[in-house]
Amino acid sequence: MKALFGGVLYCFSLLVQVHGTNFRFYGYEPQRISPAIRYTRPVLRPELPLGTQAAQNAISATGRQCKSRPLDLVLIIDSSRSVRPGEFEKVKIFISDMIDTLDIGQYATRVAVINYASTVKIEFHLKTYFNKVDMKQAVSRIEPLSTGTMSGLAIRTAMNEAYTEKAGARPPSQNISKVAVIVTDGRPQDKVQEVSAQARASGIEIYAIGVDRADMQSLRLMASTPLDEHVFYVETYGVIEKFTSKFRKTLCGKDICSLGTHGCEHICVSTTDSYYCKCQDGYILNEDKKTCSKEVKPVVVVDPCKCESLVQFQRTVQSAIQSLASRLEEMTKKVQQYEHRLRHF
Repeated sequence: MKALFGGVLYCFSLLVQVHGTNFRFYGYEPQRISPAIRYTRPVLRPELPLGTQAAQNAISATGRQCKSRPLDLVLIIDSSRSVRPGEFEKVKIFISDMIDTLDIGQYATRVAVINYASTVKIEFHLKTYFNKVDMKQAVSRIEPLSTGTMSGLAIRTAMNEAYTEKAGARPPSQNISKVAVIVTDGRPQDKVQEVSAQARASGIEIYAIGVDRADMQSLRLMASTPLDEHVFYVETYGVIEKFTSKFRKTLCGKDICSLGTHGCEHICVSTTDSYYCKCQDGYILNEDKKTCSKEVKPVVVVDPCKCESLVQFQRTVQSAIQSLASRLEEMTKKVQQYEHRLRHF
């Protein structure tokens, strides 16, 4: 009897644990996080030693080490009047945590942040920062715009301005994934369906995170498919940081450069599913596309034989010209003498 009672208690405890799971799936419904789990941390944290930081950044949600695939990542954040100052600070904490999980660098993941309300402001471009410290400091300085909610305008700005090579986006030939994450708590005051479709058609993968009063239909219209992997909902800003582990698992992928088997002599640059080699300044990539050679400017070596021949040719031409000039002068004098005789004949 005691064994049976103990078994019942054990099963009941398992049911309680399952009921308290953070993420729940509802078919096309967004993934949700329970508001009961909340905590806050400052945006800027003391940096860990290099080795420790790198190890923590490489741990995926499954506990295995990995390295995030290189991305051109644009974070689009709603700072309309409905977002209270304290809530906006939590959004910045979420962005800071996202940055911590990525391999930031010129040849790794580049990040841009777009702040929007009735107007749109690009806080920094993909080419602005290539290290986490400066990037997180820039995030901490972002101020809310505190007006309406023009989500469509923000997505259009990302597509037409943030994802340009001039702004730091990699060219299509490098095959770097373009990912946009939009965070909003309201209903867009402009149309999002058409511009979102254009953005997706241009190769941008869109994740939509709704908070509190967010309009679920608008989130679905903005996000990429499958919707259950790209649409998320959280009931309060207090738990938005819990999405960090979810995105870390999503963005973490096989990175050939990190495996050390690429064979690049100088620099290995990862792409979505491959890689290519680059050389340091002053070197050129050899035909094998892996090794590098010192760039040597061609030196023009003058053949002394050719120089002597050229000088001799120049002397011959000059002598011929002088001979022709002398003969012309003699002929001119004779003509003048004939003209003189004719006038006095």
